[in-house]
Amino acid sequence: MRQRSDQEEARREKLERYRTAGNDPYPARSGQTVRLVDVRQQFDKLVRSSTTVNVAGRIRALRLHGGSMFVDLDDGSGSFQCFLTNEQLGSSYADLTAVLDLGDFLDVTGVPFKTQRGEATIQAATARLIAKSLRPLPEKRHGLADVELRYRHRELDLIASQRSRALLQLRGKLLAAVRDVLQQERFLEVETPVLQPIPGGANARPFVTHHQALDIDLYLRIAPELYLKRLIIGGLERVFEIARCFRNEGIDHEHNPEFTQVEIYAAYADYAWMMKFTEQLLVKVTKAVLGATTLTIGDHQVKLTPPFPQQTFRQAIKEQTGIDIEQHLEAKSLAAIAKKAGANVTITDHRPAILDELYKTFVRPQLVAPTFIIDHPVELSPLAKKKADDPRYVERFQLIVGGTELANAFSELNDPDDQRQRFVAQEKLRQTGDEEAQRIDEEFLEALEYGMPPTAGLGLGIDRLVMLLANEHSIKEVIAFPTLKPKV
Repeated sequence: MRQRSDQEEARREKLERYRTAGNDPYPARSGQTVRLVDVRQQFDKLVRSSTTVNVAGRIRALRLHGGSMFVDLDDGSGSFQCFLTNEQLGSSYADLTAVLDLGDFLDVTGVPFKTQRGEATIQAATARLIAKSLRPLPEKRHGLADVELRYRHRELDLIASQRSRALLQLRGKLLAAVRDVLQQERFLEVETPVLQPIPGGANARPFVTHHQALDIDLYLRIAPELYLKRLIIGGLERVFEIARCFRNEGIDHEHNPEFTQVEIYAAYADYAWMMKFTEQLLVKVTKAVLGATTLTIGDHQVKLTPPFPQQTFRQAIKEQTGIDIEQHLEAKSLAAIAKKAGANVTITDHRPAILDELYKTFVRPQLVAPTFIIDHPVELSPLAKKKADDPRYVERFQLIVGGTELANAFSELNDPDDQRQRFVAQEKLRQTGDEEAQRIDEEFLEALEYGMPPTAGLGLGIDRLVMLLANEHSIKEVIAFPTLKPKV
């Protein structure tokens, strides 16, 4: 058992003293009727009418003055000063103030007034402890210096850092804005399985689990795509899901094994339609969250002004590396020239992996302003429809902002025979060691055979969009509880 610090022991002594006096340091409810931010906003009116308010919050500061005490409370909406006196509280004053510490939660009823120094304050008529803090809080001014401690104990980070609170509040506002825009455009919010018998909809290594009653292995979803398209087949013409997804991959500033994306599907549309819709969605959500459409990305100021520029996958690689991928159709030839250019590839890599590495290494990091990379090689896109005028490529786009892939979209493949052939090609890649290649999903193929109309689909990363709007470099900052290695 961990040894308690002197401060913790002192707090526990106060706890027992308070209990021994017949008080409950952890009552079931507070009498709070108004938030502190509202008291501040309505302060003059409350003073004029001598209105009694009941507030509650965490103690952020304590200042003793003989038979009185000033207490700064924080309820998450803001902070406010309360004035506790022996004269007003009577015999309970000494019992209460003797046990209070920074971090405790206090419930106060009283009338707002201004002190002689002109400070907005609540004169406490009653005050009671509603939760005793048994550990000292981090120092508020400087917060937590240990970055890992901030992520591992987010509750302490939120107590100490207004910036961390603001990031999670921004995230909530962003999610509400995304829902609002989509629902205004007649999209129906739906839910699809997190536990799936076959992980599909993306190229990624899944997490596996076991269902005891059915005695089968199941996979945490890597994407909701195939189920959402089955809803399109069933006649729900516009659907979306804000989906928690899980990919058994590495962790870096852009990737967390557990992440959130919104996937959107529109029947009777193609990727050109979805590009315009994505521009509108990004602009509307940004304006709703930030009140403006200019982003700060690192040291850059970027205006979200549609239409965003477009560049084909082939053009982009050629511009950044001088390599024309059509001149290197064999994997060995492409690997050799990619390696010479500085890409992290080996001579045994298959062509899709080499193409992807060229793109991620040389193209994506160069794109700060919003840019659509369009028309990807068919090998990289097993779920996208081929271009009618050049079947070597597919109708696909990725939206890159600040060097990060923000969105990925296709004209969805709705030919069941073509889809089967793509799945078979993916299965061959799996047999050569590609653990991220997709699998043959017979249920989805059967669904496609009932007929799916021309459909456009989009996946947009919520975590990355929060990073973008907040100008944050690390995904761990915008996820409340990022995945960390357990402490030994």
